[in-house]
Amino acid sequence: MKRILIFFLLFSGLTVSARQGRWPEAKANQWYKSEAWMTGCNFQPSTAINQLEMFQKATFDPATIDKELGWAEGLGFNTMRVFLHHVAWTSDKEGFKKRLDEYLAISAKHHIKTMFVFFDDCWNDKYQAGKQPEPKVGVHNSGWLRDPGTDIRNNPDSLKMLEAYVKDILSTFKNDKRIVMWDLYNEPGNNGYIDRSLPLLKEVFTWARAVNPSQPLTAGVWNYGENFKNLNAFQLENSDIITYHHYGYADPHKKKIDDLRQYNRPLVCTEYMARRNGSLFQTIMPILKQEKVGAINWGFVSGKTNTIYAWDTPKPDGKEPELWFHDIYRKDGSAFSEYEIKAIRELTGKK
Repeated sequence: MKRILIFFLLFSGLTVSARQGRWPEAKANQWYKSEAWMTGCNFQPSTAINQLEMFQKATFDPATIDKELGWAEGLGFNTMRVFLHHVAWTSDKEGFKKRLDEYLAISAKHHIKTMFVFFDDCWNDKYQAGKQPEPKVGVHNSGWLRDPGTDIRNNPDSLKMLEAYVKDILSTFKNDKRIVMWDLYNEPGNNGYIDRSLPLLKEVFTWARAVNPSQPLTAGVWNYGENFKNLNAFQLENSDIITYHHYGYADPHKKKIDDLRQYNRPLVCTEYMARRNGSLFQTIMPILKQEKVGAINWGFVSGKTNTIYAWDTPKPDGKEPELWFHDIYRKDGSAFSEYEIKAIRELTGKK
């Protein structure tokens, strides 16, 4: 009985520790009212295959970032979700922070705020600093990197490094008005990790609360199956702003919004729009606007991430598919669909 009580107290301590400093509902809702309706995309410049190629010194590409964020501004987009990676920090701490600042300066020039993402359980488990691999022909996100990945997660000594990384970035930019929100962990539990991601998820919330940035914290729910109930419960009970992913048709997407309303907090959809799956700008974005839910789609300019190809349907010949999976523009600035461009601009009010 005594052991059970000790375990309960320890578990409760973890939960309370992470929830300390969570914004009250009233503060979260008031903050959201003060922001414009969030519209934008998960942004990766077309010249970068992954998070490291985007932010390492040798491949950081401000000219392409400036050009492509200019196209985003032309659509009326005002928010970009941008992924970081701890190796960019461990290999060049000051240079990495300098390039983050430069990215934020470019985005602010185009009246775009940023949501930075720390950890991610998606795609490739192995990575290293330096030159990144070339894209695999016709393969979706062939070079995208998990962070921190299995080796680091299984090494308790790495926790202090990850804590230092998260706290350094948060402390550096904790009052930066160019940052709209911090997304602490993308799709925790993906790649079969499920509850094995829960300890790190709890840790990153605890670290972030210790820094106490002026911007809200979140970690979006994305898998609504029974196996993810523990992860989902923690994310929903600890996020200042509720964020979520949904790549399905309009009716189930609307139902998910209705389900998430019970938390009485602002909602932002941080991933949607997969044409083959029936998640389209023309059908989903109007619902998000009507429901006052932020609308951040996956993909922007077709490039080295190869996200015009579907997750599970590679094209060995590398030909452009008739129906793109994600993305809006080609590298030359021409659109996959002018009809989509018109629909987006009508919804954002961009002339």
